[in-house]
Amino acid sequence: MLRRSLLSLIVPAAILLGAVPALAENRLALVIGQSAYKSVPALPNPANDARAVSQMLTDAGFAVTAASDLSQDEMRARLSDFASQVAANGADTVALVFYAGHGLQIDGENYLVPVDLDPKREADIPLQGVRLNDILNTLTSVPSRMRIVLLDACRNNPFPELSKTAGHGLAIVDARVGAPGTFVSFSTSPGAEAEDGNGIDSPYTTALLASAKEPGIPIEDTFKRVRLAVNKATDGRQTPWDSSSLTDDFRFMAGAAASPAATPPPAAAKRTVDEWKRELQGKPIEAANELMVIDGSDESYEAFAAIFAGTPRGLQARDWLDRHRRMVAWNSAVLANTAAAYRGFLAQYPDTDLTATARKMIERLRYRPDPAPAVALSVPATNVALAAPTCPCNATPQPPPQQRVNAPVKKRADPDPPRRAGKRPPRVVVEDDVVVVRRPPPTVVYEPAGPPIGIGIGIGIGGGGGYRGNDGGGYRRGGY
Repeated sequence: MLRRSLLSLIVPAAILLGAVPALAENRLALVIGQSAYKSVPALPNPANDARAVSQMLTDAGFAVTAASDLSQDEMRARLSDFASQVAANGADTVALVFYAGHGLQIDGENYLVPVDLDPKREADIPLQGVRLNDILNTLTSVPSRMRIVLLDACRNNPFPELSKTAGHGLAIVDARVGAPGTFVSFSTSPGAEAEDGNGIDSPYTTALLASAKEPGIPIEDTFKRVRLAVNKATDGRQTPWDSSSLTDDFRFMAGAAASPAATPPPAAAKRTVDEWKRELQGKPIEAANELMVIDGSDESYEAFAAIFAGTPRGLQARDWLDRHRRMVAWNSAVLANTAAAYRGFLAQYPDTDLTATARKMIERLRYRPDPAPAVALSVPATNVALAAPTCPCNATPQPPPQQRVNAPVKKRADPDPPRRAGKRPPRVVVEDDVVVVRRPPPTVVYEPAGPPIGIGIGIGIGGGGGYRGNDGGGYRRGGY
């Protein structure tokens, strides 16, 4: 009887525990929804998105701090407080930031838009906005197990005057060039604009809420599902994008995974364009589109665009591929931040929404010299042999070869005196009644302890795993 009573208590408890995440780490989240903008029309969905995501994250075991309609000062204060919470919870903390609202790209930098932003010119955005790289730097400045940043922030530029010169959408952020343990997701691909949607929530948030609630799904597969769901919901007009440097596993909800048929296939080795063509050939166009969107690589898009050229889906794939390659080239130019890099971008992409920005950056950098290419110091072959021995640490320095001079000698000197081991005496010769003392060249010994000596200039990406902007400091971007 006692055993039966214990079982009646244990079984319901086990079922209850299995319904919530079995967490070994602390989970903290900051959720921001920006709807009530003061200088531009309000956005209806971000406030709804923030409320729904807050509830989902609470169900997933996060301690959630929710905020809405924040000014610049308030956004900065909330981010600072959140970083303090992460630091207080220790290095085993998973820190997540969700942002819904407007976002802008200025000079290759991404900015989130406070509700009190009221720019009169493009140069006002860095002063009044909140730089995304500053958020990433703040999160990486405190010890944590993982940082997850979800941005439903790629809506259309609400400032007409700025849209004439600023690039569309947001620039690439490559989590792999920053500190390990970072995952960044955008509601659409770099350089594209997201839709606010006709429902209560945006297409991105709607897909996130459905996918994150599935038990036992790794975060990478969760966002493959998000990509596919948003692509379908917008008829191919919008495809989310993410970048990851995660080294640990993360699942929003614990539990057994769904059936294999409902779970995206595991990531395989990167395939070539020809391999993707063989994979997609003969499949219905919608089935092939699903495989391409889930994979998300340039190779899959190029193969799909070639096979289904001329169809609406094929044209969408070509547009995605061209835009993605352009944004990768733009990211490279911004990272280099030299006039030569921007001129190279314009030579490759002379007429795009980034043309005005590239020309402005060239003008801004006109007095800054481009880095000189690396030049290796060389030693004339007549002085020393440069071939390195197989094991330089055991090599015995060899005397330099004698330099042969073919000039005629008027009068021959006496034969050389006997040489002593170790050092050769100077030779005395008489040329045109002038005594000339010829000393042997000094022996040059190269120490094998260090690398070859060279002169060069290098460009680094963010000290200490941080995110770097084109001003030379902090965290900087990238692609897949």
